[in-house]
Amino acid sequence: MLSGYKELWMSLIASWLIAALYGAVMYLTGSVPAAGELFGHALGILGFVLMIFTETLYSLRKRSRSVRWGKMSEWLQFHIFTGLVGPFMVFLHTSWKFNGLAGVVTLLTLVVVLSGFIGRYIYTRIPRTADGLEMDTPMGSAQASAIANARRFMALWHTVHIPIGMALFTAALVHIGAALYYSTFLK
Repeated sequence: MLSGYKELWMSLIASWLIAALYGAVMYLTGSVPAAGELFGHALGILGFVLMIFTETLYSLRKRSRSVRWGKMSEWLQFHIFTGLVGPFMVFLHTSWKFNGLAGVVTLLTLVVVLSGFIGRYIYTRIPRTADGLEMDTPMGSAQASAIANARRFMALWHTVHIPIGMALFTAALVHIGAALYYSTFLK
């Protein structure tokens, strides 16, 4: 049972460890770590880097059929892990303040993560080879029509998930640019 959800368990363990570190910093400083201080920045930067990995590396591997960089199933697990841990770190980076552009970025992050859970559920309904490629199924059976429906839902899901992800990264880059401008370059 655990092997089918390995990436989820690893994400949960990593998030617990990060939360414990966050709690230790709160205990030692006596306050919620500010987004603009060293620990808050570190959370935001590392979380955003993981989110960039989520967005780019799995997509590159999916589109590169000639280069074999490991199994697609392992890349999907990496995609899910980074897609959960990165946003969790970015969420902690917020210092529990959700106003302005940072609030929009947080909301978009939440929508993309929730959409990712839905996509993972749909993805598991489509039979695949060990490398993660969709298998052909015999037509005419009830199972084949369920698989056809899952494929249609997956296509529909992509038309929602990917544009929201692009909006998220656009807003995040604007947030990063504004944060650098107002907190660094104006000083």
